[in-house]
Amino acid sequence: MMTNVKLQVAHQVPGRVRMKIPSAKGNLELLEEMKQTLSVIPGIEEVIINPATGSLVLHYDTDQHDEFHGHLEHHTGGHYRPPPSNEIDALASKIQQEAEFLAENSHAARVVVDFFKQVDQQIKKGSHNTVDLKIVLAVGIASITIMEVGANAATPVWVTLAMFGLNHLIAANTPEGVDPDDETGDAVTANAPA
Repeated sequence: MMTNVKLQVAHQVPGRVRMKIPSAKGNLELLEEMKQTLSVIPGIEEVIINPATGSLVLHYDTDQHDEFHGHLEHHTGGHYRPPPSNEIDALASKIQQEAEFLAENSHAARVVVDFFKQVDQQIKKGSHNTVDLKIVLAVGIASITIMEVGANAATPVWVTLAMFGLNHLIAANTPEGVDPDDETGDAVTANAPA
């Protein structure tokens, strides 16, 4: 396990991850050791090292994407995090990166970041890793909004959109020449000029 080596993901696409290791620049021995360590991860097809840049490229089987990322995080001692799978995770990841940057340069920021990490860990532990701080905050904000605005303040947007969509679905599926408001279902006859 490489717990004392700092990794930075330079680029990743499904099937390929390029990582920079600042301490491995010009250090072929360290890169070879890392290559051997990472080669045992399930799904790895090839590991390419570049001592000149201090980087390595991992090619992996995309059919084993989730398993690969889980093992990679384990083998790097938690220094590598899998890519966000949706917009919420991407936003949370960006906020976490910004918070870590601030925490490196400020004691007060470090205290705040550590506090929220502990709260997140306790929420995950208490819910058996089903719920985390992101979910608790989202539910809390939604609840406060509903309580402040009131449930009956206005017609929810989704109800308005559903009614609009249903109305247009009915209109689109009504045969031409039939008046949808006519309860008899008879065709409307047009008076043609004689």
